[in-house]
Amino acid sequence: MKLLNFLKPKTPQPTIDSYGETTGVSSEQVQSIMEWLFASLMAAGYLGRSHLIWFDSDNPDPNLEKLIKKLTRYNEPTFLCRCGGRVMPAPDDYYWRMMTEHPSMRVYQLEVKE
Repeated sequence: MKLLNFLKPKTPQPTIDSYGETTGVSSEQVQSIMEWLFASLMAAGYLGRSHLIWFDSDNPDPNLEKLIKKLTRYNEPTFLCRCGGRVMPAPDDYYWRMMTEHPSMRVYQLEVKE
C-alpha cells in the first residue's frame, strides 16, 4: 500500500526561487516575507514557479540585473524585496509595482507596462 502512495502524483504547490543577499534583513523578516509570498501565491491559485530577488541598493549586484532580464523570458511571477533605499531599475517595458498588501512596503512585483 505504501508503494502505491509513493506513485501518486503530488499536489502541485508554488515554488519560490530566491536570489541575492539578504544583508540588512533579519532571518525572521526573510521567513516572514517568504511565508507571506507563498501564502499569496496559494491564495491566487498559482501553483508554478516564481522568483524573489533580494536587492540592496547600497551594495548592488550587477548580476541581478542580468538575471531579471533572463527571468522575463520565462513569464513567471518575479518579485523584489528592497533591502536598501531604492528599487533596482526594471528592464525595458517593465516596472516594479509595490505590493501594498505587505506591511513592510518593501515587496514589489515585476509587471509589464501597458
